[in-house]
Amino acid sequence: MPELPDLEVFAANLEKQFKNKTLETLHIEYGKKLNVTQKELKEKLEGHQLKEVSREGKTLQLHFGGGNVLGLHLMLHGQLKKLDPEAPVKYRILTFHFKGGDGFAFTDFQKQATPTLNPEPSKVPDAFGKDFTLTYFKELLAKKGIQIKQLLMDQKLIRGIGNTYADEILWHARISPFSIAKAIPEQKVKALYEAIDEVLRKEIMNLTKAIPDDFDAEVRDFLKVHDYKLEKSPTGYEIKTDTTGGRKTYYTEEQELFK
Repeated sequence: MPELPDLEVFAANLEKQFKNKTLETLHIEYGKKLNVTQKELKEKLEGHQLKEVSREGKTLQLHFGGGNVLGLHLMLHGQLKKLDPEAPVKYRILTFHFKGGDGFAFTDFQKQATPTLNPEPSKVPDAFGKDFTLTYFKELLAKKGIQIKQLLMDQKLIRGIGNTYADEILWHARISPFSIAKAIPEQKVKALYEAIDEVLRKEIMNLTKAIPDDFDAEVRDFLKVHDYKLEKSPTGYEIKTDTTGGRKTYYTEEQELFK
């Protein structure tokens, strides 16, 4: 599943290729996840220019002329595929055809990826948002008796971080993913808060260089611990794994456990 760094780069690359292009036709191949009728969606978007592409939490937002925004949540297996006559795109949910012949498809073989017209603004702080302050983070951890990795991934508490980067952030801060949030001392909470920003921003820089034009490739070449191909962390510690609820956690013994 794409997380904050991936989606930041996807948004930039989509905007680079399609900004100010007029949506000529929107084909709706699977409309069961829509929050409006197919007719309304087409009426709101067709004939309008794509003005901006942004990221909110784990959602891409396409801003069209006319004041309408289409949110695209990729869920676990959703993808954005550039249209190519020589490479037919399967499992389409929506297909965007722009004037001039360019276009892309929103796909998901599980049909769980969700398009939403004019999504309601979230009150939950985004990991890159101005509301995600150190004060908010300290107060959040102080009242939560859950494991810190679970907290970082909870989109009702902090938006944008998923399984992969929760592991990377916790390793960077040298905090065990099994630590109880409210047991983490204040100094380490500050280190964790700073690690969130540092890890995510560095990954965006890496991905921007690695995929300067793509919006359908998840590159994991820069990960330090969350990669089944890695045996040791950059500091030489053995990488261990634990599976909970179908999700794998990657960690090392150098990460301090607080309970």
